[in-house]
Amino acid sequence: MTGLGASEKLGRVVLLIFVLCLLGVALDQGFGQQSNPANFEGQDAKSSPPAASSSAASSQSSQASQAGPLVQTGRQDQTAPTAGRVKQAPQASPASQGVEIKVKQPALYTAPLQMTVNRVLVNITVTDPYDRIVTGLDQTNFQVYDDRVQQKILSFSTEDAPISVGLIFDSSGSMSDKIQKSKEAALQFFQTANPQDEFMLINFAERPNLISGFTSRFSNLQDRMLFVKAGGRTALLDAIYLGLEEMKKATTNRKALLVISDGGENHSRYTERDIRQMVKESDVEIYSIGVFEPLASRGRTPEEAAGPSLLSDLANITGGRMFSVEDADELPDIAEKISIELRNQYVIGYKPSNLVNDGRW
Repeated sequence: MTGLGASEKLGRVVLLIFVLCLLGVALDQGFGQQSNPANFEGQDAKSSPPAASSSAASSQSSQASQAGPLVQTGRQDQTAPTAGRVKQAPQASPASQGVEIKVKQPALYTAPLQMTVNRVLVNITVTDPYDRIVTGLDQTNFQVYDDRVQQKILSFSTEDAPISVGLIFDSSGSMSDKIQKSKEAALQFFQTANPQDEFMLINFAERPNLISGFTSRFSNLQDRMLFVKAGGRTALLDAIYLGLEEMKKATTNRKALLVISDGGENHSRYTERDIRQMVKESDVEIYSIGVFEPLASRGRTPEEAAGPSLLSDLANITGGRMFSVEDADELPDIAEKISIELRNQYVIGYKPSNLVNDGRW
């Protein structure tokens, strides 16, 4: 055991050399992987794609954490590096964002609409010799003449259509002893209305005052009537002018004015001629309740004496009527009668055979 043979020594030397060679090869391979990591990443990507994608994601997240905090600008996420420069993250492809659709809006046509209407509508009330409303008539019971030429009736109806009514209420000093009964007449007229009707209220003394525009809430008009007091002079024509102007705001096809007054005009800026011309051009019926003193006890001014003819003429021009009342207690019944008459009219439509627009009445 003390001495080794030559063959044994040679074997140990060969074994030692072999071990050293193996260690050298192992060291060479280790240094190669560190110097060229892309080769090993490529090999891993070919063998296992999911691992490669997760490795790339972790690499990007590590780079982002080193670059700085995440900054939100518009629709893209960007990172703010510590060096002060903003690095934009990769944008998504158009395919992943979807197709953007643009809708072109057509230009609005703002030119005014102009139309020529040749049909004429006539509201007709039929009464018997006892001043009672006649109903149940048909188209064959009527004939229409325009410039003494018979016209062909194109439409005929008797329906109770919604109506817009403007109440013009006289609160001048001459109505002081009749103001309470006049209020009751106005309230009675409102109570006989249909839900689809609309009303507006004007009271006048020295100047007209629009108390309420068109409304279907009759309770509001009734409440405001309670505060009307009599006093001052009478601007009847100015009140009718304001009423005709307000009737242009009505929302129904049928329009009427109801005037409750003694007709004593003495304080208007407009003249009778102005109002007559305006009434002719309007599509509004005028009904009047003339509240007059008994003939035996009348001691009136010339303006008040002309009141009945003024109210009657304006009503006749429009196809309406005037009701003369000497007893104030009759006012509520007359107001109800007018309301019923307005809702039992015949409406006839025709096209004039003479279409020459010469402006003549």
